[in-house]
Amino acid sequence: MLRVIVNGAFGRMGREVMKAVWNSEDMELVGAVDSVGVGTEIGTLIDTTDCRIFLENNLEETLTRLRPDVAVDFTTPRVVFQNSMTIIKNGVHPVIGTTGMSSTQIQELIDLSQRLEIGGVIAPNFAIGAVLMIKFATEAARFMPNVEIIELHHDQKIDAPSGTSIKTAEAICEQRGDFQQGLATEYENINGARGGKFNGGIRIHSVRLPGLVAHQEVIFGGLGQTLTIRHDSINRESFMPGVLLGIRKAMHLERVVYGLDKLLFD
Repeated sequence: MLRVIVNGAFGRMGREVMKAVWNSEDMELVGAVDSVGVGTEIGTLIDTTDCRIFLENNLEETLTRLRPDVAVDFTTPRVVFQNSMTIIKNGVHPVIGTTGMSSTQIQELIDLSQRLEIGGVIAPNFAIGAVLMIKFATEAARFMPNVEIIELHHDQKIDAPSGTSIKTAEAICEQRGDFQQGLATEYENINGARGGKFNGGIRIHSVRLPGLVAHQEVIFGGLGQTLTIRHDSINRESFMPGVLLGIRKAMHLERVVYGLDKLLFD
């Protein structure tokens, strides 16, 4: 049985992760951490009367006392880097779903995990369909290199653009090399109207509205045609197969990897 704790357990994603781990035959939920809801009995958050675990607020103390195999983090961009460092330094395998870390921070975590031989995964999106969207978009960029990305999320998401859109743009840029798109002389009547400008002129547009969960369109333009590749997460259950895969695979890796695609295709 894989011993798992969830950091950010009181949040919506944290609750879904706890429920998925609790219902998995090869995993044991042993602890839960959050700065909110301290002392809450976890069973009340995941609709069971059998779970006598109480929410704590000290990640390092919880890791030291419970010695889990894996720690799943769905917290906030403000604290995720330090959380991840703490998890790795305590010899626990991290599964990080919180977005907002810089490429420098991600590389620092990978380097640290490699030195300590601690496997794990950082994934901007754990929905398997979203990973396939990025893969298909990368293939399409070989033939239609002009592309823009629209990502849409609920209005409680703090960071923009999403980690998924950044990961998509990175993969497309790697595929198409030095290609530069866009009109050099264009200008904006309202600042930001054209979205954020990524490498090679790719524009990323972020939408934040209630009623949304997590959605993305990758729109390619060519001579007399367009191609749209879209993924929609209708609810947070869509992320759970990927999270559980990350927990299982993390135990067999020798360092942290970035992206669920590393577990699916490599």
